[in-house]
Amino acid sequence: MHRLEDLAAELAALPPSLGPVRLIAVDGHAGSGKSTFTGLLATALGGAPVLHLDDVATHEELFAWTGRLRAQVLEPLSAGRAAHWSPYDWVARRFGPERVLEPAPVVLMEGVGAGRRELRPDLAGLLWMETPRADSWGRGRRRDGAELSGFWDGWERAERAHFADDPSRPFAHALVHQRDTGYEWTSGAPGTPGILGSVTQGHDLPRA
Repeated sequence: MHRLEDLAAELAALPPSLGPVRLIAVDGHAGSGKSTFTGLLATALGGAPVLHLDDVATHEELFAWTGRLRAQVLEPLSAGRAAHWSPYDWVARRFGPERVLEPAPVVLMEGVGAGRRELRPDLAGLLWMETPRADSWGRGRRRDGAELSGFWDGWERAERAHFADDPSRPFAHALVHQRDTGYEWTSGAPGTPGILGSVTQGHDLPRA
């Protein structure tokens, strides 16, 4: 069995896709474990920077954030410059202090919609968390508690509409499965470059 470091090495060997950057997207339903898996992958890549799309979306723009992402992050990275962007504060409902994202050899971008059609031309690789929608949403609701049930009702409608119009899974290079002992991954859709192998490292309860 391959280790997570083997997957990291394969991703690091891909051709750059955004200027000098290999932009790797991790997509999946809300609650599917994207954040946890991406954090482990970032460590295996030697501390690759991670962009969380939860910090890019807003209450008013659950999915209508591609213009801001491109202007603040993708365009600077494609030119080999550091990106300066402001994460959204979901409690205060406003953008917070500016952050800097350097044009590292590999940058990970995780979140629902990371593999959308507007972003795929900029991606070196697309990984899909293969957790069923009902399981993912149930996990997310339990994580966030009853006080956010209203938000989740609206989110589920928005996510259904997004993936109905703009699915990511058919274009994934690899499908990532969570197991009791860790993760394993298999090739994605026919016609996409496969990233094969498995990992059995232990992990904590997934986030996002």
